[in-house]
Amino acid sequence: MQYEIQEEGKFKYIESKGGEKNLLLLHGLFGALSNFEGIIQHFQGNYNVIVPILPIFELPLPKVSLDSLVEHIVEFVEYKRYDAVHVLGNSLGGHVGLLYALAQPEKIKSIVLTGSSGLFENSMGNTFPARGNYEFVKTKTEGTFYDPAVATKELVDEVFDIVNTREKALAVILIAKSAIRYNLEKRLAEIKVPALLVWGNQDTITPPFVGEKFQELLPMLNSLKWTNAVTRP
Repeated sequence: MQYEIQEEGKFKYIESKGGEKNLLLLHGLFGALSNFEGIIQHFQGNYNVIVPILPIFELPLPKVSLDSLVEHIVEFVEYKRYDAVHVLGNSLGGHVGLLYALAQPEKIKSIVLTGSSGLFENSMGNTFPARGNYEFVKTKTEGTFYDPAVATKELVDEVFDIVNTREKALAVILIAKSAIRYNLEKRLAEIKVPALLVWGNQDTITPPFVGEKFQELLPMLNSLKWTNAVTRP
């Protein structure tokens, strides 16, 4: 990716500075930043595209939760003095984006969800990736995409490192438990900004019925677009 990660205080992020409107991209639990390269290239001419790094593995374990991630985004947007943002969230990032929309409705212009958690999610299939078994992790990671080639060595290495580091593996479990507690079925009607869903027909992590449920519950949904490409993790 052509953009370097900027570090200012506790914030790490990428910023294109390509337009006046702000487009905030929120990555998933195992999301390599390269997953967003195409989106940045497409929108950078008309938008200031920003990718804040969620501090999932930097937070002290007692503070690892969706609350802390949302608080991080609230503080980041305030620190950068953005008047308002359009949010695109992938997987866990979609869940964080929805909670941000609920916490800061005056700061959000629209929301796009791609394979978002928040209603139902399978995590890496039915089992946690086996520690020390690179091929198992590689197979599980590839299985989260329609096209296994999307699971680059960079991404597989990242997942392998996470499941083989005790603190990071515990952080994954804590985030998963927090996501389950924050089921948003009863709160989605409170989100009054335009919304768009992009879902994979072959998505096994958040299956098609999850996208249909979001379509039913989001009051200002523009449309639900189906694709064979699942933008994960």
